[in-house]
Amino acid sequence: MRFVLKRAGATGAGAPTWVVLAVALVAGLSGCSGDRLDIGDVGKVGDVVAGKAASPRQAILVTPDDGAKGVKADGRIEVRVPGGRLERVRVMKAEDAQPEEVPGTIADDGLSWSPSQDAPGRLELAAKYTVDAVALDGQGHRQARHTSFTTLVPEHRFIGYFKPENRSTVGVGMIVSFSFNQAIVNRAAVERAIKVTSKPPVAVVGHWFGKERLDFRPKEYWKPGTKVTVDMKLRDVPAAPGVYGIQEKKVGFTIGRDQESLVDAEAHTMEVRRGGELVSTIPISAGSPKNTTYNGKMVAMEMFDVTRMNSRTVGFGGEYDIPDVPHAIRLTATGTFLHGNYWAPSGTFGSSNTSHGCVGLRDVKGGSPDTPAGWFFDRTLVGDVVEVVNSRDRTVAADNGLGGWNLDWAKWRAGSAL
Repeated sequence: MRFVLKRAGATGAGAPTWVVLAVALVAGLSGCSGDRLDIGDVGKVGDVVAGKAASPRQAILVTPDDGAKGVKADGRIEVRVPGGRLERVRVMKAEDAQPEEVPGTIADDGLSWSPSQDAPGRLELAAKYTVDAVALDGQGHRQARHTSFTTLVPEHRFIGYFKPENRSTVGVGMIVSFSFNQAIVNRAAVERAIKVTSKPPVAVVGHWFGKERLDFRPKEYWKPGTKVTVDMKLRDVPAAPGVYGIQEKKVGFTIGRDQESLVDAEAHTMEVRRGGELVSTIPISAGSPKNTTYNGKMVAMEMFDVTRMNSRTVGFGGEYDIPDVPHAIRLTATGTFLHGNYWAPSGTFGSSNTSHGCVGLRDVKGGSPDTPAGWFFDRTLVGDVVEVVNSRDRTVAADNGLGGWNLDWAKWRAGSAL
C-alpha cells in the first residue's frame, strides 16, 4: 500500500510588506513575486502612494497606470513630475530572485525619466514590472511612489515547477525534475532552453515522461561536492501553438556526502553506506505479502518529522489512520515512505514484513533521535538513494517519484528530444 501525505500548518510565502521610516523607504522581498525598493537614504519621505497621486503635492505621474494589465511589449514607460525634480527612478522586472532593472535616464531638467535609447526595444511578455520613484518638489519635500504593471500575457502560457530547491544541499541521487502546467508539443525547443551544468563537468541528459514532465540526470550518481546549475531560458519559447514560456532564471544546488542505503526485504535489513563503506545495518519491516514494497532505486523526495497516514486516501478501507507517523521520508509520488513505526512490537523489525508497502524502522511515539528511525532520519538528505531488493513486487516505475535511475543510460538518452 502507498500512503498519501497530509500535512497541517503549512504556510505560504507572505505578500511584500512596505514600511515607511524617517529616512528611507524599504520594501520587503518575499515569495516569488515580491517587489523590492532600495533607494538608500533619501531624507524625509512622504506617504507611499499606489495608484493615483493622493494630493497635488504628490504629483509623480507614472505611465503605464498603476495596476495596468496587458501592456504591450513595446509599450511606453515614463515617469514625470510637473515641478520640482526627480531624484531616483527604478523600473524593475520583478521575477523570482532575479529582478532585472530597465536602464533609463532622468532628463536634464529633472522633470521626466524614460528608458535609455540603447535599452532593449521591448519589454518581456507575461512579466510584472514595478516602478519606484523619489522626487523633490518645489517646497523641498521628498515624495515616493510605487506602482506596478503587467505586460501582455499570451492566451496560453506554460511554466515548469522544478526540484530541487535553489541553494539546497542534496544527495548524490538527486534528479532535476520539471513538471509543466501545459502539454509540451515542441519538446526539443523546451529541452534546449533548459541547461543543466556542473562543476566538475559531467554530461547531463534530459528524459521526457509524456508531454508534461522532463527530468535531467548524469550517467552515474553525482560526485560529492559537485555544484550544479540549472539555467532556464523558457521565456517566449513556443511549447505548442499559442503556448509560450514565461520563466527566465538560474538556480543552483550542491551535492553533499555520498550516502546510499540498500533495503533487503527478504532479510529484513537496511545497510547504510557512506562513500561505499558500511556504517550501519538497521532492522526493518517491509511490505506484507499482500502489500509488497516496490523493488528498485528510489530517491528521498521529501522529509517530515511527523505526518499523518490514512488508508482511505489511497483507495483502501479504514485499515488505519495514524495521525503522528514520525521520521517520514517520501520515496515515491504514489506514497511509498521509509518511516518510523512505534505501533508494531519491537520484535517485528528484522524478522517479518507487516507494512502496507512502506519500509518501517523502529521508533517511539513522538519520535526520538536515539531510535533507528531517528538516527537514519537525522543523517538523510533529500536526494539520497534507497534501493530495495528481494521484494515480491515489480521494479518501481522510472516516473514514480525520482525513479529515473532504474533506466540504463541508453534508455535514458533515448527519452531525450534532442
